[in-house]
Amino acid sequence: MPGGSGTPMRRRRGEPAGWSLVELVMVIGVSLVVGALALAAFAPLSAGARAVGAARYLAALLQRERIEAVRTGRVCGLRFDDDGSTVGFVRVADGNGNGLRSAEIAGGIDPVRGPRVRLADAFAGVRFAIVDDVPAVDGGPSMLAAGTDPVRLGSSILAFAPTGSATSGTLYLASADRRQFAVRILGATGRVRTFEFDRATARWVPR
Repeated sequence: MPGGSGTPMRRRRGEPAGWSLVELVMVIGVSLVVGALALAAFAPLSAGARAVGAARYLAALLQRERIEAVRTGRVCGLRFDDDGSTVGFVRVADGNGNGLRSAEIAGGIDPVRGPRVRLADAFAGVRFAIVDDVPAVDGGPSMLAAGTDPVRLGSSILAFAPTGSATSGTLYLASADRRQFAVRILGATGRVRTFEFDRATARWVPR
């Protein structure tokens, strides 16, 4: 994953966040429910079911980061890394008003909020990966090769701005039985969607 530094900046004073109280309450409720599922015992479930749960958990976590950015008026998000064995992430926040930057995260200026997360810790066998050649979920012309970077953000940071916008990109997940999933982030709106690749039709379908 390439190093990243450019992220959305803080909103100007007086600009509307674009979220109503009802929307915030609804998304917070969904986030809490899905987050609770992440703590349950997923071992008895099938590999595919665990992957579906992981994709939905990740989508809910991203929506929570968006809400946090709107609520606090500062950029919030995730910083991804590969420790050589698996891709993981930490939650981070802008500490000085200039967006999220890799050097400032490393220096403690942009604080890390919580421990490093690996999907497999809560969802056995699920990991960030592209396991077979697949078309990009955004409809791009090129195929994504198996084994290439599953974090398709243009940098290692996925950021949400106080205006509700976000880094645009896709996170690719795979189950232990090689089912392929994607969590898509739409930059202008910050909307998050989950998909599974249907090998029979060679198409991505919403999950």
